[in-house]
Amino acid sequence: MAVNYAVLKKGGFMRQKQKNNFSLRLRVVGGNLSAVQLAKIAEVAEKFGEGHVHLTSRQSVEIPFIKLDDIDDVKAALAEGGVEPGVCGPRVRTITACQGEAVCPSGCIDTYSLAKELDDRYFARELPHKFKFGITGCQNNCLKAEENDVGIKGGIKVAWRESECINCGVCEKACRTNAITINGGKIGVDESKCNYCGRCLKSCPTEAWDTVHGYIVSFGGLFGNSISKGETIIPFIEDKEKLFAVCDAAIEFFAENADPGERFKFTIDRVGKDKFTEKILEVYNG
Repeated sequence: MAVNYAVLKKGGFMRQKQKNNFSLRLRVVGGNLSAVQLAKIAEVAEKFGEGHVHLTSRQSVEIPFIKLDDIDDVKAALAEGGVEPGVCGPRVRTITACQGEAVCPSGCIDTYSLAKELDDRYFARELPHKFKFGITGCQNNCLKAEENDVGIKGGIKVAWRESECINCGVCEKACRTNAITINGGKIGVDESKCNYCGRCLKSCPTEAWDTVHGYIVSFGGLFGNSISKGETIIPFIEDKEKLFAVCDAAIEFFAENADPGERFKFTIDRVGKDKFTEKILEVYNG
């Protein structure tokens, strides 16, 4: 019986150089695995592989040396621990994320929950080529959001609240972009310089700021045979549903315009950045 390697690859089983051996990529959302899932992965690697795993550059786990005849048993065993195979090939890949505000003091958004929502919305969607989302919680950009087809960076938009301010000057010192100035006891924020890092809020002893937590989105990142930094179109998106609408528009643009085997960045370049920008702004403003 012929083996359909394309179907196996779609389901996360990638052929190794060793005949009838596969490295199984697992579905890991936002780099987050429970202890129960880890234990099951270790058990499967020991029983069906060669007792080790590989941690990928995109926060996934791969179990190498899975034998062709064991594939169904491997999937059944993993399911007992709540672990699913990932995907490869021309489709939306696993969503990556840093730890965000759930753990990191610098985090501006809940990256874990956003990664889960994006995964539920897009995971394994068929497209002309692979498509990657990456979420980073703040301007420290640990996840390097701009390397992704769509990169999402958390941010905080601030407005000074005079009634709570004690004029200590800490916010001005904390600001790395010189967006904050103090004149005559009044604090001003130059929005053209603000990068929404939230350091002013986080350093303020009285939290004298009104805040909106939101998202900075980049499009067309690429880091492989060709390297390109994703570009922003909208400085700051305040609403999560608006974020999803923008992400929908980006994927639809890719699905409708890309040639087979063409990455998102090259589709934008070929069709025209102006047309892509028009599409995104239409959705954002609509």
